[in-house]
Amino acid sequence: MTQQEKKTRLDPSIFDLPIAKIKSGFYSDKYFARTREILIQDKNHARVIMQVFPRKEGIICGIDEAIAILKLCADRPEELKIKALYDGDPMNLEETVMLIEGDYSSFAHLETLYLGCLSRRSAIATAVKRAVEAAQGKSVLFFSARFDHWSVQSGDGHAALVAGAQGVSTDANTLWQGKEGVGTIPHGLIAAYHGDTVKASLAFDRYMPKDLERIVLVDFENDCVKTSLEAARALGKCLWGVRLDTAGNLRDRSVKSKDPSSFGVCPELVRHVREALDKNGFDWVKIIVSGGFHEEKIREFIRLNVPFDGVGIGSSFFHTRIDFTADIVMVNGKPCAKVGRYYKPNPKLVDV
Repeated sequence: MTQQEKKTRLDPSIFDLPIAKIKSGFYSDKYFARTREILIQDKNHARVIMQVFPRKEGIICGIDEAIAILKLCADRPEELKIKALYDGDPMNLEETVMLIEGDYSSFAHLETLYLGCLSRRSAIATAVKRAVEAAQGKSVLFFSARFDHWSVQSGDGHAALVAGAQGVSTDANTLWQGKEGVGTIPHGLIAAYHGDTVKASLAFDRYMPKDLERIVLVDFENDCVKTSLEAARALGKCLWGVRLDTAGNLRDRSVKSKDPSSFGVCPELVRHVREALDKNGFDWVKIIVSGGFHEEKIREFIRLNVPFDGVGIGSSFFHTRIDFTADIVMVNGKPCAKVGRYYKPNPKLVDV
């Protein structure tokens, strides 16, 4: 059995698509909806091959969602022939990632939707994959839900997990995988205990399931060394880790450097926390860093051998863009495409 044959696709039903509205053309660019209407009224049932490719290299994602749209919202989906890569596969610039063959009038209205899925999900998967590679084995956590509309969480989380993220922050992020979101003790809980991180941590420990990792946020007082030690003493072996999330306009009290790079979660701060924990016998406590992290900052931390165990990343995962294009390249068995485009079969594509 080949590696490709071992891969699986998500069932179309998991996406909970608004099928009636999609079929009606409600989400389609108007020119595609009108194209379909014209072809049907003119009884033009040209059999075409639609070829889909990206404008950048990266990691493909959104394939299963695109397939679901075609299978559930085309007029006669059983007549379509689809070949595609799998979510998580690498893709090259202008590589064919999907071929759709069938009566164009039955799926002309769906191009807006399947291209949008591929664009959104592949951009996130690519950004996460780059961060995962930069982290060189350290955990990458997808903490991005708060930076975009709630309705995109399930697909975004799927893209992040496909690309190698070790955790996502909401249950919606994990819906298609059937898991749960992960997280730490937030600033809000600490504030509710009048800024007492230890009291908030002990309350978390009392009421949350014992199999949840206890990760304490330790920057509330801008003294991560002091708060980390207090949390470790209070929770003991129950403490899995601490998270450093110092704001980018502050220097932690332990940081002596006046260099512009010493604001926020900087290498000096992480080293101070690691040294203090180890010196006081808490060497099992892991350190998660967050706040303004992106691929380049992770690479710099790795280059400097900063002793962190994982990184939470938020809005920077949304800075990548990857556009996709779909072209008809064959009509009724003969080449037919706009100038500059031509049929490019890809042996890596797998029948759906």
